[in-house]
Amino acid sequence: MEKFRDLPYKRPNVKQLKKELALHLGQFKTAKTFEEADAVFLDYMRVMESWATQSTIASIRNTMNMKDEFYDAEIKFFNREGSRMMLTLKKGIKAVLSSPFRPQLEEKYGSHLFKTLETQQKLIKPSIILPSIRESNLGTAYSKTAAGCSVEFMGEKCNFYGLLRHMQSTDRAERKAAFEAWAKLYESVSETLDKQYDKLVKTRCTIAKRLGFNSYIDYIYPARGRFDYDAKKVAAFREAVKTYITPVCEKLYRAQAERLGLDRLEWYDEDLCFPDGNATPVGTPEELTEKARQMYGEMSPETAEFFNFMVEHELYDFVTRENKHLGGYMTFLADYKAPFIFSNFNGTSADIDVLTHEAGHAFEGYYASRRLPLLLQTGSTSEINEIHSMSMELFAYPYMERFFGDKTDKYRFAHFCDAFNCIPYLVCVDEFQHRVFENPGMTAADRRKVWREIERKYMPWRNYDGNAFLEGGGFWMQKQHIFLYPFYYIDYAMAQLDAFALYRKTVEGENAWENYLALCGMGGKYGYFETLERAGLPNPLDPENVRALAAFAERQAELLKSKVGA
Repeated sequence: MEKFRDLPYKRPNVKQLKKELALHLGQFKTAKTFEEADAVFLDYMRVMESWATQSTIASIRNTMNMKDEFYDAEIKFFNREGSRMMLTLKKGIKAVLSSPFRPQLEEKYGSHLFKTLETQQKLIKPSIILPSIRESNLGTAYSKTAAGCSVEFMGEKCNFYGLLRHMQSTDRAERKAAFEAWAKLYESVSETLDKQYDKLVKTRCTIAKRLGFNSYIDYIYPARGRFDYDAKKVAAFREAVKTYITPVCEKLYRAQAERLGLDRLEWYDEDLCFPDGNATPVGTPEELTEKARQMYGEMSPETAEFFNFMVEHELYDFVTRENKHLGGYMTFLADYKAPFIFSNFNGTSADIDVLTHEAGHAFEGYYASRRLPLLLQTGSTSEINEIHSMSMELFAYPYMERFFGDKTDKYRFAHFCDAFNCIPYLVCVDEFQHRVFENPGMTAADRRKVWREIERKYMPWRNYDGNAFLEGGGFWMQKQHIFLYPFYYIDYAMAQLDAFALYRKTVEGENAWENYLALCGMGGKYGYFETLERAGLPNPLDPENVRALAAFAERQAELLKSKVGA
């Protein structure tokens, strides 16, 4: 395999691709033995994986520079043709589900795969092709709007991520000024974002209606592979967070205000954990990457192999640039069994958080893809996938000295508190999306009012220092998941609790790494509850488990704080 920058990209020939798939489909239908049918099934899937690989290369290069006209055109091509390819895929799924060799295929690949295929079969209809294309194009338009935002601040051109760095300054005036610039930047594009989201909500409701669902909520749960629980279970989980986690967060924030010598925290104070400054990583992006290679070399033989592969083929982009897509992600190049990590370093501890988080996703993809035969099974649903990433952040704790030196204890305490304190915000985003799609006719003003109401319920400590835009409910706009990945956010809250469960095993002297490897090796072979059970992890939807893990987190935060002397 070449380095990522040298990987060839060629727009797939749709006519030729469909011809290949039709040939394999015919061979599958006429197969005389299971072995013959299985071989053709794998050939069919390899063609789909090659399509996915070219799509992923185009997507990565597009996010590296949202103004690259060539890859912008390629994304439009995949948005258009990808939705149309659903009908071709539907024919293949139908043949597999009705095959006389289905029992043997199900035995080899697992019943969960067939449950997923049955669901996909129901969710693919010609009537949703055009709205699906529209949804993809609206998502691309949103990404370009967000990526194009920047402002001059303290002599440098900053995007949203660049301003967040200034909100960790020990100078409160600088933090407030950065906060005002950040809010003003969002407010300046809020009308555009409101219109884009209006269209997304309408389009998503159209897709659900055309598939025969009463609401988008009824559609999105099976579409996201949520077979083991429903919206009522998630609502109960949010209530458990409010009951057991929000009060602990309030205590942690009160203690933080005292450390900073403040009567109350404003939002721009929340990221500053210590009055003399947060721990920041030492090194350039290249030096931090080398330190990560050393860390994963020491962590385990499996992680050493994985990260050396990433470095050898330069399967990452960490440097923040103008017109680069916001945020961080991991994606997967199926033809090469290669993960790719994307991030925006900004000189704060978040650089290491994102590095270890996305490396957790990438490690799972690398590890599972070498143990499971299908790309469909390499990853699981998001509430499992996020355990891989959030647990890796915690498994990295013993190696943080190489990044933070004598500030390492400060990093561990701040990171742990942030991971815990974030949970109420995660459920805010989830309830917001439920409320929006329960009443999709909401106006932009309605949505802001609902957001502020939800914030006050789960995050009663949140203050915006009188900023009218944010006090009026504008903060929801900063979460790209709401625009791009609907209903993908509660997964982080559920996964964080299981990551804490693995960390608790480590604290108590158990070998949690074996549980983690088992979890990663399963990929998406099993359903949610079965995967948790096989990995020895608790069900976070059980309120008692939320209570127990909140109590553990409170004790552990106190222990980590004692090492800092804060």
